[in-house]
Amino acid sequence: MAFVVVAINMEYIVLYDGVCNLCNRLVQFILLHDSRGRFRFAAQQSALGQVLLRQHGLSTNQMRTVVLLEGTRAYTHSDAALRIARHLSGWWPLCYWIGGLVPKFFRDAVYEFIAAHRYRWFGRSETCLLPRPEWRTRFL
Repeated sequence: MAFVVVAINMEYIVLYDGVCNLCNRLVQFILLHDSRGRFRFAAQQSALGQVLLRQHGLSTNQMRTVVLLEGTRAYTHSDAALRIARHLSGWWPLCYWIGGLVPKFFRDAVYEFIAAHRYRWFGRSETCLLPRPEWRTRFL
């Protein structure tokens, strides 16, 4: 089996479930609160998303977590959500500091519960999010 190495010079890449309505809302939320334009996005189901997941030793099957690639590190579950909040504008970085006080096992249990029910509660789309024209360059 051959691995393809992809080098992308971006600070932060968010890999999300492209057909999950909750995940698509999260992406839109990040775009609205990322005043510095640091985050880039790729659906986990896309060819690039699959390559990046493999590069970081993560499952390429249906994942129940958003993934944040920060440099050479990959964060999942509540760690990814908190680290994303850390880099947003406004008061959102406080979530990183306050959330960090909550034990990881508890944060991840809540995250997993929501992830397990996300399609039932928020629905699912047959296609990936089509970004606004001004956001298109942020999608890989």
